[in-house]
Amino acid sequence: MNLGYACINTELNSRKGDDRITTNRTMIKRTFQEKGLEYTSELVLQNVTDLYSIIEWNEQNNIKFFRLSSEMFPWASEYYQDWDNFPNIEEIKNILRDCGDLATKYGHRLTSHPGPFNVLVSPNENVIQNTITDLTIHTDIFDFMGLSRTPYNKLNIHCNGVYGDKESALDRFCKNFEQLPENVQTRLTVENDDKASMYSVKDLYEGIHKRIGIPIVFDYHHFKFNTGGQTEQEALEMALSTWPKDIVPVVHYSESKAEHQLDESIKPQAHSDIINELPNTYGKEVDVMVEAKHKELAIQPFIEESYEK
Repeated sequence: MNLGYACINTELNSRKGDDRITTNRTMIKRTFQEKGLEYTSELVLQNVTDLYSIIEWNEQNNIKFFRLSSEMFPWASEYYQDWDNFPNIEEIKNILRDCGDLATKYGHRLTSHPGPFNVLVSPNENVIQNTITDLTIHTDIFDFMGLSRTPYNKLNIHCNGVYGDKESALDRFCKNFEQLPENVQTRLTVENDDKASMYSVKDLYEGIHKRIGIPIVFDYHHFKFNTGGQTEQEALEMALSTWPKDIVPVVHYSESKAEHQLDESIKPQAHSDIINELPNTYGKEVDVMVEAKHKELAIQPFIEESYEK
């Protein structure tokens, strides 16, 4: 089992001034419009350079699984169709390829989780086109890094909507999937939701996997709020069965902040800062992305304990 964390390394990000290491340098749209592509390129160069440092830090701390930030290329939708003319693109590509090579050398798994505005079930064509754009940007960056075009380096999304008719929404997901570039299709995964009105593992299995074959990422915390009439073990094993046999499946794990803080005013679905235990994998091999607010600090005690045994 590899334990991973998402997007931000709190230790490196908290350093002061030029010592700060982050891949999340971005800006508001007005700044982008005022400062243009040259300034944007400077931010991208800093972000991708720092990604290399984060991968090195992860290796030194026995962390082999990391979710890439979606903010490495600010406002990429404004220029991704003309990558070749983006300032410093060759240097950026070279650094990203070095990052990918380093991850491969160390056996690190790199994935991404594009944001909730990616909605393949939407009846709105503009939303679909924006989703295709964003997923294409993510997979282009993966290609720059030389990462596999498989769910080992997954792009994970939710369905993000029912629109009053779950069956029709699932039909749209499968239809719109066919519009995606092949290098998105081969990396795409879908995740169960944390509301009973949304998509359970069983919904995703019957409505998406059986039709277009993409894997399901099982989220333990979400399952508590949307079981689909299954036990945890049944839902987990159904999700794991959707993965290619030669790729270790990914699961998501978090705990309730309301329970941690004994505060009923906090939404029970909210993620806790840390985790108190690891999930029950029922003897199955998985890589666990821990979605906790304290990022690497949440998983380090468990990694240190495993190395002490």
